[in-house]
Amino acid sequence: MINFGTFLLMQSPSARSSQEIYSRALDIAQAAEALGFGNIWLAEHHFSTYGYLARPAQLATYIAAKTQRLRVGTAVIVVPLHHPLIVAEEIATLDLLAGGRVDIGLGRGYQHYEFERLGLELDTSRQRWEESVDVILKAFSGEPFSYDGKLFKIPETSIFPQPVQKPHPPIWVTAQSPESIEATVRRGFNVLTGGFGVPIERMAEFRKLFDRLVLEHKPRAPLKVGVQRAVYVTDSVADARAAAEEARWNMRVTLSLRNHQEKVERGRAIAVPMPKEPDTDDLLDRFLVIGTPDTCIRQLKRIQELVGITHFNCSFWFGDVEHPRVLRSMELFAKEVMPAFRS
Repeated sequence: MINFGTFLLMQSPSARSSQEIYSRALDIAQAAEALGFGNIWLAEHHFSTYGYLARPAQLATYIAAKTQRLRVGTAVIVVPLHHPLIVAEEIATLDLLAGGRVDIGLGRGYQHYEFERLGLELDTSRQRWEESVDVILKAFSGEPFSYDGKLFKIPETSIFPQPVQKPHPPIWVTAQSPESIEATVRRGFNVLTGGFGVPIERMAEFRKLFDRLVLEHKPRAPLKVGVQRAVYVTDSVADARAAAEEARWNMRVTLSLRNHQEKVERGRAIAVPMPKEPDTDDLLDRFLVIGTPDTCIRQLKRIQELVGITHFNCSFWFGDVEHPRVLRSMELFAKEVMPAFRS
């Protein structure tokens, strides 16, 4: 069985108000619980309309208070942008207030744009991530600890509060490169992959690498694998193709930020066309889960076969897709797609 979740980037190509974006996020979270989704995952981004959510643990705490069963999670906290002791305290506080309904995604980050504005260099992100994760895991031990790294020198310290889940909430890492997958498996963390701009055949390659690394490193517990995809369910072919073009905005901005070719005007993220972009048919075939319920079932079964997923995170809200269309797509997915994966 697949655990189905939903994912919020909270972007706005048309630069809608912060109040509207956050109201939509809460609506989607509560709809996700009512429709039987297991998780909601929240992304961290800064300083542009590519993502309005700078403090995912803070919003996750609020969503947990407004729901009863939904697990809340971060996908991801960009660890190198913060001091690891603060990250540990935020995670523990969230887990405590959410009653243990928490999964934590940790990531290295990929945007020069964000790092530069915080006085950091993206080239340092891997070392900052490694040392920070060391510190975070020590903080969750419940015992006083110290740390003597190249970047962090921490005298004897204790963290309060401690998380409800022991030894800590499940940890996931968004891995989009072979190096990240290796580091994730070595740590014994769960893997999230996919996202905008990642074709299905690349995810299949990641899965083969993941399986080889699991045999090599032999994690103490079975690792979970999740894929994240833009999802839109509709009965109209024309509506599906229009939705694919909305997803193109996310793909263009994601790739331009990743490649340090971003264009941001007065905080508004601009979609920069990439060379050799896929056409609409290629987007629908290799990058998205969009179409009729039967089409989405076929696409998901293909991902299941090639990537061997335990979790699938639906990014229902992308581009400037109107809120009623997003909610209708979620309802169709829950009623006509999810039942095909319950046995």
